[in-house]
Amino acid sequence: MNTSQTEIDVTCTVNGRSVTVRTKGGDRLIDMLRDYLHLTGTKEGCSIGECGACTVLMDGLPVNSCMVLAGQAQGKEILTIEGLKHEDGDLHPLQQAFIDAGAIQCGYCTPAMILCGYALLQRSPRPSVHEIKQAISGTLCRCTGYVQIIEAVTLAADRIQTKGEK
Repeated sequence: MNTSQTEIDVTCTVNGRSVTVRTKGGDRLIDMLRDYLHLTGTKEGCSIGECGACTVLMDGLPVNSCMVLAGQAQGKEILTIEGLKHEDGDLHPLQQAFIDAGAIQCGYCTPAMILCGYALLQRSPRPSVHEIKQAISGTLCRCTGYVQIIEAVTLAADRIQTKGEK
């Protein structure tokens, strides 16, 4: 029996919404997000866990969704870039800071960088430059926009602290 073709139901929370998705046994989390749920903000780069473009948050921690089988998301909470904006449609302060700091160049790494920054800010509201570098170290920026990305995370931290947002 070919287990990659066996269908499985995966129930998890994606961007705050409970979903059940019927996937093939060999599908990865990125396939489930992009192909079944049509959340295309998650980008596939290398497909081997090296570039980090596919990073999403699983139970609050960054994971390379190309390296996680869809079935491993069972019962988990998944956050993609689409789930970060506020319910009223306003951008999250971190998303706005990326725009304001010029941290978006080609944009391919941007969703992953933002989610890595978001996870960092959840555990360290006033991160040091070293902490920011560590947090984004698993995601490659082909445009070499690291300085602006670090500035964006710092700017967002300041804005969030000033406004008391999360």
